[in-house]
Amino acid sequence: MRILVLGVNDVASAVAWLLWSEGKKVVLGSEPMPTATRRGMAFADAVFDGTAVLEGVRAQRVDTVEAAEALLATRAAIPVFVGWVVEELVGVVRPDVLVDARMRKRVRPESLRGLAPLTIGLGPGFVAGEQVDVAVETSWDELGKVRWQGTNLPLAGEPREIAGYRRDRYVYAPCAGVWQTDRQIGELVAAGEHVAWIVCESGERVGIFAPISGAIRGLTRDGVPVASGTKVLEIDPRGVAGQVRGLGERPRRVAAGVLTAITAWREAPLA
Repeated sequence: MRILVLGVNDVASAVAWLLWSEGKKVVLGSEPMPTATRRGMAFADAVFDGTAVLEGVRAQRVDTVEAAEALLATRAAIPVFVGWVVEELVGVVRPDVLVDARMRKRVRPESLRGLAPLTIGLGPGFVAGEQVDVAVETSWDELGKVRWQGTNLPLAGEPREIAGYRRDRYVYAPCAGVWQTDRQIGELVAAGEHVAWIVCESGERVGIFAPISGAIRGLTRDGVPVASGTKVLEIDPRGVAGQVRGLGERPRRVAAGVLTAITAWREAPLA
């Protein structure tokens, strides 16, 4: 079975990791400059560095179909295509299943039905039976729930608490511009410590500071353009005891929902 997963964030990466571990032929598709922050918990750095490893599974950037097929044949790594239009990528990968895990929470999803025998959408905005065949919930309230009909929950509420902190452990881009940082995932920082700059489209250079003390869990890659309001920094208040690498609980459970949907579909294909 061939599966194309759109996105290289922590949720998309967990989906790819699980399906690959289940023996599926998995391909990832990414935009050229992903803003993903939890890069220690994702395959996002393969876009920039050529390869990335997540809990023993390697992803590798490829530029040709031949290179992707070679990786799939040997199971050496999950191929990562970068910058392809979705329809064109579907045409060369020929997936049995297409999973949109880009997690574009404030963007109305485009219709993907018909691009593959089974299409799955993750997160807010997806309606099973409209843009996709199946929708999988990413909200903590119904995490991993598989919907064959109906709409995923809208974006709402606060992030899950970690050591007494919720949204106050995040920083969002104050303007549209280019993100600049020399810090690394896992570094310990104190509240108020300088972490990065954003060179705004206006030319202004705005400093970004750690909102709380702890370990850097999420950090957009240096040099990536960001829109105003984009999540660019996350601090784990647990410090060295926190999780900054590996598969997180939420992505694991969403990935399990995707696997459940695929298994059910194989047993009773869509009409």
